[in-house]
Amino acid sequence: MSPSFLRLVLSAVCSGFLAFLPLRAASTAITPVPPQANLRVASVQVRVIPDHPDWTYLPGQPVRFRVEVTADQIPIVGIPVRYSVGPELMPAETKTAEVPAGGLQIDGGTMTVPGFLRCTVTAEVAGRTYKNAATAAFSPEKIQPYQTEPADFDAFWQRARDDLAKVPMDVRMTLLPDACTPTVNVYHVGIRTIGEGWSAPGRVYGILCEPKAPGKYPAVLRVPGAGVRPYFGDKDLASRGVITLEIGVHGIPVNQPQEIYDQLLAGALMRYWLFNFDDRETFYYRRVYLSCLRANDFLVSREQWDGRNLLVLGASQGGQLAIVTAALDRRVTGLSATHPAFCDIAAPLHGRAGGWPHPFMARDGVPSKHNTPAKLETASTYDTVNFARRLKVPGFYIWGYNDDVCPPTSTHAAYNVISAPKELALEFEQTHSYPPEQHEAINAWVVRFLGLKP
Repeated sequence: MSPSFLRLVLSAVCSGFLAFLPLRAASTAITPVPPQANLRVASVQVRVIPDHPDWTYLPGQPVRFRVEVTADQIPIVGIPVRYSVGPELMPAETKTAEVPAGGLQIDGGTMTVPGFLRCTVTAEVAGRTYKNAATAAFSPEKIQPYQTEPADFDAFWQRARDDLAKVPMDVRMTLLPDACTPTVNVYHVGIRTIGEGWSAPGRVYGILCEPKAPGKYPAVLRVPGAGVRPYFGDKDLASRGVITLEIGVHGIPVNQPQEIYDQLLAGALMRYWLFNFDDRETFYYRRVYLSCLRANDFLVSREQWDGRNLLVLGASQGGQLAIVTAALDRRVTGLSATHPAFCDIAAPLHGRAGGWPHPFMARDGVPSKHNTPAKLETASTYDTVNFARRLKVPGFYIWGYNDDVCPPTSTHAAYNVISAPKELALEFEQTHSYPPEQHEAINAWVVRFLGLKP
């Protein structure tokens, strides 16, 4: 099925910051003046604009970028900028130039194969550095992953699910009266799950929000982005008639003060995403993936579940987990994945951008130390691409071309192998961030998919 591309034009991500600029009266362009001149506060933007309005090209077509630096929407003429053009996340030569009246024209060249070409520009204004980029897409619908899959991929994950099935849920729920509303009950929930491959079972914790009114309701599992933090549940969706469960994935309660999670991320859980990366049986994400399935075990056990609708939603690491969960759990009926992580992560070994957490990317010209047979086997067993191939349910996907954490080359590599019904919303200027328009688009899809009242 051909992908349905929904091109969403969102607000620019290069929102201005405060900077001191020289005041020049009776001029349509701001130019530098001596520091003793009067000063004013201005909103500064670096604008990088491809010459195709849809930012999309065919391989072999040249791309030109126009660069403007503005203060309060007025161009700054003569300001020096540094810029580089090259395939995203790959090394590129940095050049300097001054921005003339009418903007700086940069010849970006072309790509001969499907992919993304990024122009990154920085400028210093009154002692502050401003940066922006534009990323030209070359036949992105034809990008294919480099990631292979192990011959025993399906057997490996079936064994893992069998191991999980042996662990009783042993649910523990605590009502949170201060978090409840007139229409929604809120609970802190702990559920038994698989251990780290060899250890005793642990727990997956989350915040359950459940409508108070008797009835049967669809269920939504919210899976988390990378990091360690508390969670508060989705009371808004629950108030509209949905059972929601927002989980953490680290086996610790999710209702503690933020300071505790900050200390864990700075200490015991620092770089957890590569724990046991050289052993696919004990890799950190084995328990994480299976804990998402265990969270669904709990949701479908709720008396108020309607027995039909079960969605999973997430962004970044959560987008990764949404795809994985929907691929492994046949009870899932739909998913939303925002700039999913862990997509085609071995691609840097082939000279192309891969997904977060970039274990195989060279750093300062030094090849990755993770390029070993054992870690490559683990990567192929857990790569989002290989789960995307197995999706059977409709999905809504959304990301930006300027994302430098989960770059669009990697997310398209996963999206293009999905054979299930799919919708893609593209936010051209979007970085790895979360504007309100993105939330509104995802929420609209959930409302439409579940048949909720708008």
